[in-house]
Amino acid sequence: MFGERTVIITGGNAGLGFKTALRLARYRSFCVVIACRNADLGQKAVAELNEEGGSAIFLPIDLSDQASVHHFVDLICKANLPPLYGVICNAGMQNVAEPERTKEGYETTFAVNHLGHYLLVRLLLPQMSQNGRITFVSSGTHDPKAKTKIPPPIYKDAGAVARDFANTRSDGLRRYAMSKLCNLLCAYELQSRLKASPDSWLNSLLVNAVNPGVMPGTGLARTWPKPIQMVARVLLPLIEKDVQSTDISAERLVAVTLGNDAQPGGRYFSNGVAIRSSDDSYNKAFQRELWESSARMTGLPTYLTDA
Repeated sequence: MFGERTVIITGGNAGLGFKTALRLARYRSFCVVIACRNADLGQKAVAELNEEGGSAIFLPIDLSDQASVHHFVDLICKANLPPLYGVICNAGMQNVAEPERTKEGYETTFAVNHLGHYLLVRLLLPQMSQNGRITFVSSGTHDPKAKTKIPPPIYKDAGAVARDFANTRSDGLRRYAMSKLCNLLCAYELQSRLKASPDSWLNSLLVNAVNPGVMPGTGLARTWPKPIQMVARVLLPLIEKDVQSTDISAERLVAVTLGNDAQPGGRYFSNGVAIRSSDDSYNKAFQRELWESSARMTGLPTYLTDA
């Protein structure tokens, strides 16, 4: 059943994640791991992928729960899968309702969109094969110059982000944009640390980030009131310039994860091409501070070789 290489996709049960999994499954050479919270939806996605002739399995993960992330990695290590080639950090949430806290006391948008993926990638590094790929799904909302309809992030430090419980719709949208900036800060810092490692295997790993565009109806805004979700599906294509179909965005996400264009790593792709991300995303002090704070929040050392 299994292919030659494994790719893990968080949130691979629906929307962009599922469309991406479908494209990977059609390559036949990949075993696709659907990583999501809902077992019924995960198993349904796997059944559809396997009906297409792919090779897919479901493993449960709740990115807001650090114990769940550790358990997921334990399952990966015991699953006797082909070598781990890729990790696509796709799962995300956008909460405009009352802010929620994780078991560790962190704001949930930050915990799911950034911290859970940080922990997942750190724990999976020892399992990655030579020349493996790690891709973070970010968003144009991270960049004030993009002039999206979402309030832009103003980064100070990870502690402030993790404990931001301001309770307005605007605050919820800004937290989402902040989490997408964190994805870029994390991706760039990870790539820098991999390249600086004395280990040639770590040197070979490529880390990139992708802006998939605005995709109405993908479930990202599942915490929004239902009437607003329905209106957004109709109006977003009319008022937002960066609207994309999930099919096109999935094709571009696969291209970055598999293609030669991903080299040399540490880049941000939008509309299928590498572009410059926000000024703050290149701030080395921000990158280092987020990395080190995230390590403390997840109980990991800051050094890759000790993870």
